[in-house]
Amino acid sequence: MFSDIKSRLADLTNCIGRQEVPDAEANEGHMVDKPAPRTAKPANPIGKPFPGTRDVRQIYEAPDWRMRQCFGDKGDVEDITEADIISTVEFDQTGNYLATGDKGGRVVLFERNETKKTCEYKFHTEFQSHEPEFDYLKSLEIEEKINKIKWCRRQNASHYLLSTNDKTIKLWKVFEKSLKVVVENNLSSELTPAGTGNANGGGPVRYPHHAFRSVADLKFPRMTHHDTVVAAVPRRVYANAHAYHINSISVNSDGETFISSDDLRINLWNLNIQDQSFNIVDIKPANMEELTEVITAAEFHPTSCNWFMYASSKGTIKLADMRQKALCDEHAKQFEQEEDPSSRSFFSEIISSISDVRFSHDGRYILSRDYLTVKIWDVNMERQPVKTIPIHEHLRPRLCDTYENDSIFDKFEVVFSGDAKNVMTGSYNNNFMIYPSEPGNDTEVVLQADKSAFKAKKVGIPTPMSGGASPTSKDGSTINKKGGAGSRAGSPAGGVQRMKKETDADQIDFNKKILHMSWHPQEDSIAIAATNNLFVFSAL
Repeated sequence: MFSDIKSRLADLTNCIGRQEVPDAEANEGHMVDKPAPRTAKPANPIGKPFPGTRDVRQIYEAPDWRMRQCFGDKGDVEDITEADIISTVEFDQTGNYLATGDKGGRVVLFERNETKKTCEYKFHTEFQSHEPEFDYLKSLEIEEKINKIKWCRRQNASHYLLSTNDKTIKLWKVFEKSLKVVVENNLSSELTPAGTGNANGGGPVRYPHHAFRSVADLKFPRMTHHDTVVAAVPRRVYANAHAYHINSISVNSDGETFISSDDLRINLWNLNIQDQSFNIVDIKPANMEELTEVITAAEFHPTSCNWFMYASSKGTIKLADMRQKALCDEHAKQFEQEEDPSSRSFFSEIISSISDVRFSHDGRYILSRDYLTVKIWDVNMERQPVKTIPIHEHLRPRLCDTYENDSIFDKFEVVFSGDAKNVMTGSYNNNFMIYPSEPGNDTEVVLQADKSAFKAKKVGIPTPMSGGASPTSKDGSTINKKGGAGSRAGSPAGGVQRMKKETDADQIDFNKKILHMSWHPQEDSIAIAATNNLFVFSAL
């Protein structure tokens, strides 16, 4: 009997000490036995695997992306007018609405198509936000181009959004309006006019003397609903506050204020006050000859209404606290990576300029983009980024050429996914890349937003390959893992081109570039602006 009890205890001990985990080397997640650790290991802050543990990067699987929609003219590049080029893209806080602005000063809104199971959108409304102006005092033409669009928090049935060009910010109210028509009045058909006149202005109208015998015979006009239209009206115009071109606007988490930044100053506004703003950052020197840097981007913290950050052309990111001083000329934190003196060149200052900076949705991480790299910073560590992703390293030998054709000054945007697990940015040849934000994971997904992909989807033919993608792949899809980790063919993507990033500088089309994009705040869906087309992708 005792031997039987000992045998059962031994079996129970073995069961407790074993657990089923997916093996990284096994296909389709076959289960293998592995001893369970007795104590939990401490968290690794920089993402490196601990000794004796498997690296989770080996089992990372990037989602398969599919192009869902393409809005805009599908004509040739030569037929595109400058005013139709999209200059900004932005999802609202729910992801149910999508806004785009173009160089013609127009704002176009799209609404989620609830009849579709997938993430697809339909046209909602379009309005002219800005018109071209001329500053006669400075003899300066002010373009109508929409630089940024930001959604305000929705509090009723109407939508509110901010749009800005180089000088003027406008708060727009977008709402559904009921059109009514008169269906009953005193000129109804029962009252037949006497004589030759008519009720539509064709001459004098003479009614028979018995038409209205008393006041009770007079009918009160009755109106009824005829149609519903979407209207857009400007509720506030915030003007005459910036001497230089506005590059960023950001709405505060308190829902009452927002900031706007130009090359040298950042102003704080109240949404309800259009004729007064407060200057909270001013880096303009007393002598303009001493100017060494300009502000390139600014954004409020997503949850703390007193924190905001701004980036500069020197490659620094400064975090400021409005509780310290009215003028935040002293930053609370500065994120900057020391440059290797041996790699310094004539172009060092240009390529270090930050074109875009974003907070993660929880405010823990900062994402920045310069011409060659994407950097992810931890707000608690200023000395170096937790991850640096090379984007245009293959262009480093050809910086002189990019300087001559002005491509080196292109301002690429960068965005976090809603869960901050991935980051996305753009490149040339209409390519855009998605990377895991996890440090140490070098997986790279390269996709292409091109009208040829739309045409291929429409006629049902394989999309053209580029950059060495396998011609036998049904959709030319590959996932690049830097460091020789290999690649795999993806599933059919319905016209989407997922491919290797073109590293041959001679094969790069600098006129085709993805500068503007936005990531759905709650799911893996993205909106990409490619010249005059808007592409919507979603993950399977």
